[in-house]
Amino acid sequence: MREHHIAVNGVSLHVVECGEGSAVLFCHGFPDTWRSWRQQMNAVAHAGYRAIALDMRGYGESSGPDEASAYTALNIVGDLVAILNHMNCETATLVGHDFGAVAAWTAALIRPDRFRAVFGLSVPPFDFDGGNFLSELREKGQHDFYMFRQMSPAADNEWADAKNTIPAAFYWTSAEAPKGERWHPMDINRGLLRPTPVKRPRFVEPTDFALMIDQFKKNGFHRPLNYYRALESYIDMMPAFAGCRIQVPSFFIIGAADGLNELHPVTTEILQHVLTDLREFIVLPDVGHWPQLEAPEQTNSALIGFLDAIY
Repeated sequence: MREHHIAVNGVSLHVVECGEGSAVLFCHGFPDTWRSWRQQMNAVAHAGYRAIALDMRGYGESSGPDEASAYTALNIVGDLVAILNHMNCETATLVGHDFGAVAAWTAALIRPDRFRAVFGLSVPPFDFDGGNFLSELREKGQHDFYMFRQMSPAADNEWADAKNTIPAAFYWTSAEAPKGERWHPMDINRGLLRPTPVKRPRFVEPTDFALMIDQFKKNGFHRPLNYYRALESYIDMMPAFAGCRIQVPSFFIIGAADGLNELHPVTTEILQHVLTDLREFIVLPDVGHWPQLEAPEQTNSALIGFLDAIY
């Protein structure tokens, strides 16, 4: 892996790359770092592509402001464009998971000149014709929705014990946890931070997982949680995109056991309302919120097939 530290947009971004060829840019989510992409990076590099991943602003070895307003999807798109410029890439295919998927869908929408395709995991694109789902949940009195807790100032301390909170978040959101006990976005009794019966989920790589925990111990969770705090202001911008569709080639993959899919099952019809060139949609059985880690071979095969069809 070749490493870079790129000063752009008032932050320093830690970027890692391997391979040569057309660029594939990987964007992680919460709570994570670039390391969860290692298996995909090695696979696409072996297949003849240039794999580039970053610690998103505020994570890992990347710096980030303390203000939540600096973490909207539009801010992140600016970082992704700057990385392409620094790495001398005219275009790239985006691969995004969780909040990284939010950024990837947005980048594909507003900068199709730089991002020629998008491969999303676990979080589908927003309906640009929809309203503010967070406001709608509040109006319905559904205050147990997990994002509201993540947005609160108290969340920084609730997450602070990374040695326990990171394994809990990975375990309870995965299919490794027993059915009926897995994380559910609307059930506080099936939350992210319950005590976990394992110190490390089976599907993570031990060294990378330990290094990630150490980075969260060092840096804390305020900046990563700012992605939640900035989300509502981004959703409030959606009227500007009314009628817009993502027109570059796209692919979406989600685990059948993902709590997000349990709350609102994703369908081809839902995706095609936003994605005009949806090449494929896969639901992985017995997989939770981490397809790239829980089902790396299936994820890699799908990703490389998508890339080969485009390039």
